[in-house]
Amino acid sequence: MLRKIDTAIDFKKIYKFVEDLYCEDNGRPSVDPVVLFKIVLIQHIYGIPSLRRTVEEVSMNLAYRWFIGYPLNEAVPHFSTVSSNFKHRFNHATVEYVFRWVLKAAAEEGYLDTEAIFVDSPHIKASADLKKQAKKAVPKQAKRYAKELFDEVNKDREELTCTSKNGQ
Repeated sequence: MLRKIDTAIDFKKIYKFVEDLYCEDNGRPSVDPVVLFKIVLIQHIYGIPSLRRTVEEVSMNLAYRWFIGYPLNEAVPHFSTVSSNFKHRFNHATVEYVFRWVLKAAAEEGYLDTEAIFVDSPHIKASADLKKQAKKAVPKQAKRYAKELFDEVNKDREELTCTSKNGQ
């Protein structure tokens, strides 16, 4: 599936979406934003429950490494680096916009099935205009993905804050 997604979606467009968040001539090099978004995309595609676990899976899974463009002899970004970028660099609007764009591109390529709706696991055929349904499904999913990501990042931030306060 990752091969199909990589073929269908031009992830280089992410650079345009986040170019104002990076400085080309100041500071140390950062982790490629495409890699960061692909890691989070892997999390949601495969239903991995946490970003920390996703980074662990990415470091061990050859398909995931191929998808983000990391060879075996190169360490994947640390969990805290991924989390920090989504805490401090990317805001809700940016994350939602990127996810909306990815989902829309996947729907246009036929990889997002908007013909069926799953409610409490039974398969129910939707009797609706497929294009209209996709337009509603994509923003809704993008918002949900962005909310889940930021909820997880905020929970991690709260745990770190509590730990540092208790450790003082």
